[in-house]
Amino acid sequence: MTYVVGVTGGIGSGKSAATAEFEKLGITVVDADVVARQVVMPGTPCLQAIAEHFGNQLLTEGGELNRKALRQRVFSNPREKEWLNKLLHPAIRQELISQLEQADSPYVILSAPLLLENGLEKYCQRVLVVDVPESLQISRTIQRDDSPKKEVEAIMKAQLSRSERLEKANDVLNNDGSLEQLKQQVLQLHQRYLAATVAQEK
Repeated sequence: MTYVVGVTGGIGSGKSAATAEFEKLGITVVDADVVARQVVMPGTPCLQAIAEHFGNQLLTEGGELNRKALRQRVFSNPREKEWLNKLLHPAIRQELISQLEQADSPYVILSAPLLLENGLEKYCQRVLVVDVPESLQISRTIQRDDSPKKEVEAIMKAQLSRSERLEKANDVLNNDGSLEQLKQQVLQLHQRYLAATVAQEK
């Protein structure tokens, strides 16, 4: 059984920066956002189903999914959103499990912004929450995505609250400091997870 560490955190918390450091240490990272894009690539059953359901106007000239058009289409329509989730969630979950099983590093990271919201923690031995104060989440996301503050706050509302996330965490990585501080924490966690995988094998 692969030893899986689930990594999550609110928008703008710096999950990607943290998982990039684990990757530098030779650890495989399975990223739910990447998998979500993979399951709707041209030629996939999911993309075909989306085109049949919504019409070809949701495809680009190159035959790829126009994600922005799809978001606008389902955003204000709960029924369409539910249809889309029923199609995509099982496909994403299946691909995530497949990639976790194929990973060949001592342990593997499952990175997902909605890890806890979507019940993915059941595939993990540990849950690591990348944590920053909410004010920093907002300022970082506005800076990174050039998004209006209201939009960022709406995304945060759709995610678990900071206190709920921390309550479910086995480990917490505080990412309100420098990149060097982040690297140090990742290194300490890496040693801890390596020790845990050795203990599991005994």
